[in-house]
Amino acid sequence: QVQLVESGGGLVQAGGSLRLSCAASGRTFSTYAMGWFRQAPGKEREFVAALSRSAGSTNYADSVKGRFTISTDNAKITVYLQMNSLKPEDTAVYYCTAGVLGTASSRGDDYRYWGPGTQVTVSS
Repeated sequence: QVQLVESGGGLVQAGGSLRLSCAASGRTFSTYAMGWFRQAPGKEREFVAALSRSAGSTNYADSVKGRFTISTDNAKITVYLQMNSLKPEDTAVYYCTAGVLGTASSRGDDYRYWGPGTQVTVSS
């Protein structure tokens, strides 16, 4: 099993920045990709960004390209999401996820482990 815990969420004004962190523990050697998804009230969960730990590749939703950056530490057990130029429409609960596939997939079904989520609120 892999446990994921997100941190770094909060309230920020539009145009501001936040950095989310996701610490992984447990059988982390089995996780080849990590990602972030988000879900706003009344909306479906949507892909934000993903990183393949094995391939070193990244993938971003069009809505966040150029504003968000996903990265990992050297030990590859913590994944970060640097969010700049935040907009009110970025308001959502952000979930960290980890999967056993080697690709930075945008499909939620490709990920096996999920964190409890952290709230990000962007005020206008």
